[in-house]
Amino acid sequence: MTTETILSIFLGVSLAASVGFRVFLPLFVLSIASYTGMWELNENWDWLGSLPALITLGVAMILEIGAYFIPWVDTVLDAIAIPLAAIAGTAVMVSTVADLSPMVTWVLAIVAGGGTATAIKGATTTTRLTSTATTGGLANPVVSTIETGTATAISLAAIVMPMLAAAIVVIILVLVFRFYRKIRPRRNE
Repeated sequence: MTTETILSIFLGVSLAASVGFRVFLPLFVLSIASYTGMWELNENWDWLGSLPALITLGVAMILEIGAYFIPWVDTVLDAIAIPLAAIAGTAVMVSTVADLSPMVTWVLAIVAGGGTATAIKGATTTTRLTSTATTGGLANPVVSTIETGTATAISLAAIVMPMLAAAIVVIILVLVFRFYRKIRPRRNE
């Protein structure tokens, strides 16, 4: 594997993790990176770096971020966003991975991209449900701010320093795993 291939995998996984926090923000950042020539996408995904895609994703990102600041709307949005995160996580992985066979690319995209996005989205959804149940939704804007900030930081780091972003994602995934283990009911045997 070349350095470019490894960096493209780190970028894809990092952006997929970011998708778990906000679906459109990492796609918008990737679109900017492609549009400005900072990152070259697979040829079938060149459209993502076009001006119409950039504008569309920018508007979608703003609407998504705004909607997450409305209590109860954010909870409904989370239900819709779980399958969208899986699809978008897979898409960012496919669009960024370089120099691998199509079969390996798609398996990696579905497992690493879609899986990472879905795991993180599941954790954020659980966090929001807990916040809604315990505070009546009053703390949800704080949760939304943290999620949006995390998505922004990971997305930008993924473009500028993919290896660092991937290390941050590993830490986040370990925390998600521990979180799920903590809330999972124990079997008495």
